[in-house]
Amino acid sequence: MISAFISRTSALWLGIAGFVLLFSPDAVLPRLISGYPSSGLWLGQLLGAAWLGLAALNWINRRLILGGVFGRPIVLANAIHYFISAMVLIRAVIRQPEASVELAAIPAIALAVAYGALLFRGPFDQPR
Repeated sequence: MISAFISRTSALWLGIAGFVLLFSPDAVLPRLISGYPSSGLWLGQLLGAAWLGLAALNWINRRLILGGVFGRPIVLANAIHYFISAMVLIRAVIRQPEASVELAAIPAIALAVAYGALLFRGPFDQPR
């Protein structure tokens, strides 16, 4: 099922990134953002927790057919998250190209397109 593949991919991507930000923001954030203050590491942990929550939502619903009216809240939450993430990352790449930001933008854009298609087109899989 295509929607299951999209859900698993999203869950793995968000789970890994959320886990890294939750447990080692002091190693990640200063490398991504020059001059990032150590007093703001809690913000990275909050973002990591949010990503882990969305990853858990995607993992739990990975076997559902998603798209159209099927799993609409899940698809909408993911579509909004990935669309905004893609726009922010594209803007960051335009302002200051860095390999780490470009590598993060690629899956965000791909998943934004996938969840947008699920939201507006409907499920790729046919219900049985």
